[in-house]
Amino acid sequence: MPLQKNQIIPLAIQRLSSDGSGVGHWEGEAVFVPGTAPGDQIQARVVKDFKRYAFGIVEQIDQPSPDRIPADCPVAGPCGGCSLRHLRYQAELQAKQASVADAFQRIGGLDVQVEPILPSPQVDRYRNKVQFPVGLDKQGKPCIGFYAGRSHRIVPCGDCKLQPAILNRIGQTLCGLFGEYGIQPYDEATGQGLVRHIFLRQGAHSGQIMVCLVCTRPSLPHAGQWVEQLRSQFPDIATILINVNRQNTNVILGPENHILFGPGSIEDTLCGVPVRLGPFSFYQVNTPGAEQLYAVAAAYADLRPDDLLLDLYCGMGTIGLSMAGRCRELVGVEIVPEAIESARANAARMGGEIAGKSRFFCADAGQAAARLAAEGLAPDVIIVDPPRKGCDQATLDAVVRMAPRRLVYVSCNPATAARDAAILTREGYRVEKVQPVDMFPRTGHVETVILLSNRYPKQNIEA
Repeated sequence: MPLQKNQIIPLAIQRLSSDGSGVGHWEGEAVFVPGTAPGDQIQARVVKDFKRYAFGIVEQIDQPSPDRIPADCPVAGPCGGCSLRHLRYQAELQAKQASVADAFQRIGGLDVQVEPILPSPQVDRYRNKVQFPVGLDKQGKPCIGFYAGRSHRIVPCGDCKLQPAILNRIGQTLCGLFGEYGIQPYDEATGQGLVRHIFLRQGAHSGQIMVCLVCTRPSLPHAGQWVEQLRSQFPDIATILINVNRQNTNVILGPENHILFGPGSIEDTLCGVPVRLGPFSFYQVNTPGAEQLYAVAAAYADLRPDDLLLDLYCGMGTIGLSMAGRCRELVGVEIVPEAIESARANAARMGGEIAGKSRFFCADAGQAAARLAAEGLAPDVIIVDPPRKGCDQATLDAVVRMAPRRLVYVSCNPATAARDAAILTREGYRVEKVQPVDMFPRTGHVETVILLSNRYPKQNIEA
C-alpha cells in the first residue's frame, strides 16, 4: 500500500545516506529521515512519497541509538549545516566508511577492500572559510546565521561550531557596527538594503584574516570609522574588501572587488605550497584535513625523479605543486582562468626550480586531456580531482589513451568515484587502494583517494 503524506510509521534506522539522513525501510520502501542515527527506533511522519522511496521527519524517538548524543549547538536542527552533530564521531566515521564501501560494491560492482577511514585532525572549528548571510533578528537588529534547509530564511547563529571562534566574533562585531552606523542588511523580497553576506577567510598557518562584505554597492557609510574599529579589535585582519553583487540571485559573490584596507588577499601555505587567497580563490576549507589528504595522494602517486605528472582539475595547483619536487615535470589543467593564474603565481613563489618544471593552462579537463593524448603526451602519473559529478567520458577516454603507470583519483563523491573506477577497470586498470578521508566532520560529506594501476602501461598510447 503506498505511503500517504502525514502518515506516521514506525521505522528502524539502519544506516546513513550520502547526505547524512537516516535510512529505514517500510514494506520494502526506503524512507530517508534527517536527524536520525543508525540504531534509532522512531515514529516517522511521511512528508513526500516517490513510490520506491520516501522522505520523512522524526515524530518521536521510541528508542535512541547507542551512538546518539545530545547536539551541542542550539540551532543544529533548523540550521542543518551539521547534519551529524547528534552522532558520536566514531559512529560518524563508521557510517562514512560504510558509504564508501557500499558505493564501490553496489554502484561500481567492484570487490575492493576499503582502508580504514582517516579521521579529521580537527572535529570542530576546522573551516578556514565562512559565508554568513546577513539579516534582521526578531528585534530588528542586524544578525548573522545560516539559511534553513531548502529556504532563504536565516537561522541566527552566533557561534557556529564548525568555524574558528574568532571568525564568529568578527561576524557578530560587524553586525553591531552595522547597527551603530545604520547599515541595513539586504532584503531579498524588496531589493532594498546594502549588506548581503559577510565572507571571511583565515590562513590556518599564517593566521591572517580576510574580511569581505558582499554588498549591493561599492561603498558603505562611515567606512573609515568602522574599518578602524574592526581592525583595532582584531589585529589579525590583514585585508578588508567590499564585493559588489547587484543582481537578484542566489550566487553569493559579484564580479567586482573594492579594497578598503590591505592588499586584497591573505597568504598561507598548504603542504609547503605558498598560496595567496582572495574572495574568488578555490581552496580546501579544512587545511589540516587537506594536508592529510594530499599526503595520501602523494604516497599513492609514488613519483620517480624522471616522471611526468599530469594534474587534471588542478584548481590553484596545490596538489600537483606539493609533489612537484619529486618529479621531472608537472602539467596542470583547470577550466577556471583565475585558478590558473593563481597556480602559476603559486609555482613562481616556490622558486625557479619548481616554476621551471611546472606549466599550467586553462581548458576543460576532458578537452585538454584529449588534446594532450592526441599530441602524444605520455604522463607517468595522472591525478584527477573532479567535481561531485565525477570525470566526463572524454577525460576517462584520454586517461586510458595516455596510459599512465598510476592514476590517483581524489573524489568528493563516492558514487561517481565508484562509477568512474568501474569504467577504468574495464579499460585495463586495477583498483589497488581505496582510502576514505574525513575532511568535513559533522556533515555527511566524505573524501576518498583511489589508486588505480595500469595493467598494460604505455601499450594504449603506442597503439
